[in-house]
Amino acid sequence: MSKTAVIIGAGAGGLSAAVDLAVAGWQVDVFDSNSEPGGKMHQRQVGDVSINGGPTVFTMHWVFDELFKRAGAKLDSRVRLTESKRLARHAWADGSHLDLFHDMDQSAAAIAHFSDDQNAEGYRRFCAHGELVHDLLRDNFMATAQPSPIRLGYRLLRDGGLNALAVAPHKTLWQALGHYFTDPRLRQLYGRYATYVGSSPLSTPSTLMLVAHVERQGVWCVDGGMRALAQSIAELGEEHGAKFHFNSHVATVDCTNGHATGVTLTSGESVSADVVIFNGDAAALSDGLLGTAVSRSVPTRAPSARGLSAITWCINGSTSGFDLDYHNVFFADDYQKEFTSIFEEGRICAEPTVYVCAQDRVNGGLTRAGDERLLLLINAPAHGDRTTWTSDDLRQQREKAFRVLARGGLSIDFQEEACLATAPYDWNERFPASGGSLYGAASHGMFSSFSRPSAKTQIQGLYLAGGSAHPGPGVPMATLSGSLAARQILGDAA
Repeated sequence: MSKTAVIIGAGAGGLSAAVDLAVAGWQVDVFDSNSEPGGKMHQRQVGDVSINGGPTVFTMHWVFDELFKRAGAKLDSRVRLTESKRLARHAWADGSHLDLFHDMDQSAAAIAHFSDDQNAEGYRRFCAHGELVHDLLRDNFMATAQPSPIRLGYRLLRDGGLNALAVAPHKTLWQALGHYFTDPRLRQLYGRYATYVGSSPLSTPSTLMLVAHVERQGVWCVDGGMRALAQSIAELGEEHGAKFHFNSHVATVDCTNGHATGVTLTSGESVSADVVIFNGDAAALSDGLLGTAVSRSVPTRAPSARGLSAITWCINGSTSGFDLDYHNVFFADDYQKEFTSIFEEGRICAEPTVYVCAQDRVNGGLTRAGDERLLLLINAPAHGDRTTWTSDDLRQQREKAFRVLARGGLSIDFQEEACLATAPYDWNERFPASGGSLYGAASHGMFSSFSRPSAKTQIQGLYLAGGSAHPGPGVPMATLSGSLAARQILGDAA
């Protein structure tokens, strides 16, 4: 008789775990309170159009290639991808603009024109260092079960020799950037990589510079948005026998003699299983939201340790004054204030950085006539479980964001009914106990990477996947977490 697994949550981690376990012959049932797979990879309905309201960047192609290959399929035959010629367009309040590209020479030339030769050379050194860090950490940390600091140090020295000294977690990303860039605008640009893991560049380790190499390996647009990727992975799991149950709320993880034995739904139905995988914010377990029997399965996380939340606006409107690409970032002047405001004062600063995803522009061209589908995002504190936002609050934050856009040269015209806001409390409702954090715990301090829980919890038979677990947040990392959980389960069952 085949082994059985119940997965709570059909986000990226739950989806990859479902595929890998189903391929291994397990009977897999996935329960999700939403109406479709994807978790944060979702769309919002604004009038008569659907707008991607979650992750928009597809990177680390190899993660998905390997997942589909293990299931006997090819990613590129299931998901239509278009590689972006530009990584992103960047604008500042002084009117300056900078495009970055996959090609190092092309980006270096753009930086030299934007700033000077010294910063262009700093960019080359930054890329070389980021590549080295990435290559050392990919197989030794990201794609493997979470090692201890000592074990990771051994692996790095074994594989990298003295090059392992390039992994310098005792330095913050902000400090390290000062060794490469004298232009404060470039320090802002590359400091933004800390936000990819919900953190402040003032506090996150310098190892985050590896993101530069990840992006130079390729950034793609997914036809149909990241939601289409989630649907394709779910279909892959179904082909191997995994069953998905949507609009199904799990009330508790059931335990017998300290061993997870299944789940009980809010409908009262009980589903037994040999193992349970929780693909949600791990704080939901320690906060007792899935029952007291599993509340000690992971360490308690203080609300102050949460990573960034966000306010987003899905807008269907027209733009002028700035030639948007798919990914665009508009910076204000005081980048450090943005993060001290959020992490020390619990508020959004007067001039936040604004990310704009222009979803109908691929490589500079508009893919449809009429209004554009836009996602705007500003960082916010993860206080969604104790702070509400009125419509006036959200309008004021939108006015702040639009002032930054205007200083960068962009104007957006839209009808009020064509704008849908999502605040931290909305994210907290979608991902309970997170406070609205989109990334789990913030990656602050040199040992932060080791503070995320691993796949195996303190409760036998209960495992974790998702961005709050090792190896961290973001769609590729969360996908890896699900595969690591499946690998751990298969090893424990052997």
